[in-house]
Amino acid sequence: MPLLIIMGLIVFFIIVFAIKGVIIVNQAEAVVIERLGKFNRVLEPGVNVIWPIIERAQKIQWEFITEDDEGKKITRRKYITRIDLRETVYDFPRQNVITEDNVAIQINAMVYFQVTDPKRAIYEINNLPVAIKKLTQTTLRNVIGEMDLDKTLTSRDDINSKLKSILDQATDKWGVKVNRVELQDIIPPKDIKEAMEKQMRAERAKRANILTSEGEKKSKILEAEGKKESSINEAQGEKEAQILRAQAEKEARLRIAEGEAKAIKKIADALSEYDSDPAQYLIALKYIEAFKDLADKENDQVVYLPYEISGVLGSLGGIKEMFNNIPKDQI
Repeated sequence: MPLLIIMGLIVFFIIVFAIKGVIIVNQAEAVVIERLGKFNRVLEPGVNVIWPIIERAQKIQWEFITEDDEGKKITRRKYITRIDLRETVYDFPRQNVITEDNVAIQINAMVYFQVTDPKRAIYEINNLPVAIKKLTQTTLRNVIGEMDLDKTLTSRDDINSKLKSILDQATDKWGVKVNRVELQDIIPPKDIKEAMEKQMRAERAKRANILTSEGEKKSKILEAEGKKESSINEAQGEKEAQILRAQAEKEARLRIAEGEAKAIKKIADALSEYDSDPAQYLIALKYIEAFKDLADKENDQVVYLPYEISGVLGSLGGIKEMFNNIPKDQI
């Protein structure tokens, strides 16, 4: 009987040891082991064996504060024995911050951090998430307090960089690496927001008027340049046309003159054979053509007589004499 009790105790201790003494650690997790209340080691991912009675996993309480959809703060407390080594996103609730020009604005931020040393994350700071939250809020107030409202609204990247640098340096002794800080919303007071919207609308209207004026100016310049080029082209074309007309008239006159010269020469040659004066012949023809044109244009009841009628009669006489000198068989 005593042997059975001893065997039962041995089996009991073996079962307890198997349950309490074997710890399986997942990847990207760490477990801090204390031996008799003193830090002993950090368990690596995989199967690990501890002494159940004298060794235990350190249990800590972390508190997370978030907001719901209506903006109410929600506090979550969690006891953990396993520290997550992955990057964690902590969304902080909105807080009031005063700028350098005494404008109260609301800002909420997101911090991306990662535990790099589980031992320091447990023993160097109490309640790591709350510590990071308080540090972020304080740092954010200090950074925004050195900037006016306009610069705050337009310098998110600068604010994020400053916050990351300060937080990363401050949390290094806690075994935490701050990878990124992002400002989500920057909400100014309602009256300032309305004034900014009015200013924005006025600026857009001003910009639209400037663009419209510049467009009209460019349009008028282009129109004027087009008219100028058109006038130059028209003038050039007219000049070339006049030159061509003048050349055509010149050639026509030359040809007419050449034709008349040839005709006069032929007439003169013909008249010289019969001892007649070519000048009187030509003058008589011109008089006859002139009277014919006047007779065609004016009233039939008007009779025109030349001023030097004797010259005309002499010319007509010369024509008569010319015809008298021509043999009858050649008429």
